[in-house]
Amino acid sequence: MKRAIISGINGQDGSYMTEYLISIGYEVHGIIHGPGGYNEESVERPGSESPLFYHPCDTSDPGQLTKLIYDIIPDEIYHFESRGRMNVRYDMHEFSGDITGLSSLMVLESVRQSGVGCKFCQSSSCEIFGSTPPPQNELSPFRPHSPYACAKLMSHLSAVNYREAHGLFAASGILFNHESPRKGEIFVSRKITSAVARIRACEEKHLIVGDLKPQRDWGYAPEYMEMMWKIIDGDAPCDYVIGTGEAHTVGEFVEEAFSYAGLDWGEHVKIDPRYFRPTDSRGLRADYTKAKNELGWEPRIRFRELVRIMVDADMRALGLEPPGEGDRVLRERFPRIWWEIE
Repeated sequence: MKRAIISGINGQDGSYMTEYLISIGYEVHGIIHGPGGYNEESVERPGSESPLFYHPCDTSDPGQLTKLIYDIIPDEIYHFESRGRMNVRYDMHEFSGDITGLSSLMVLESVRQSGVGCKFCQSSSCEIFGSTPPPQNELSPFRPHSPYACAKLMSHLSAVNYREAHGLFAASGILFNHESPRKGEIFVSRKITSAVARIRACEEKHLIVGDLKPQRDWGYAPEYMEMMWKIIDGDAPCDYVIGTGEAHTVGEFVEEAFSYAGLDWGEHVKIDPRYFRPTDSRGLRADYTKAKNELGWEPRIRFRELVRIMVDADMRALGLEPPGEGDRVLRERFPRIWWEIE
């Protein structure tokens, strides 16, 4: 049985990655933050037969990380830990750098120090492209526009450096926006769909958002995690851009979500300049040619379907009967659903 370590296991990506790996026969060890740091007695396990283990560990402490890796001897490490909240992106520069940037460096150095020879997969972000005109691919210039994006670039380049300088199997998935019902409501996609559900439930009257003009390449998170496994399963470490190749504005997301739920967005949406970003990547759209040719990547869920999946889930969470088109698409496109449907 293969073993994998996942940092950021409690986030959207980490939780889906966990479920996918377990579905294909892995033993999964998740890094969590807890008092006292890592030791053999601190391991948590949901059940006696479960292939999932939780390890309290401070990812800023290379000593703890090295011991953890040496004790588990993983075949693979998936690094998802980061902080992408708005106030962290723009106001807490040192925190963003420490958690998002330095943690990758610490994990990579711990892999090197442990000498276990495992594979490492870095979750990089399309935000590192910043103002580079779309479409963006693996050879596009990096022009990050926020402290978070700068920190993610540090993480990405750290993986490249350890691959080239130390011979580590360090690969990166440069993931464009990937969403799901597990996305936190601090992110605009989930903020929109959860507000739609609450408005339908008569719990709220308005959605307050910032700029509606930025364009993003929106995809469905579970299938991006399948690609992270394909990236690390290869014979040689490489970096791959993963996205849908389509760009849609935040305004389009708003309009699609409200219209799907039978609501007029013009009656419920208010613009607040306080939510505008000081600088923003106006146009992000993936050129996933390399991933398509080498890994067989082709997105099964497109923009409209993604929005409907998320609205269905948020309505169901409030006890409402959803339109159901998103649920139908999931059953149709994924005959073997390996994750828990929200």
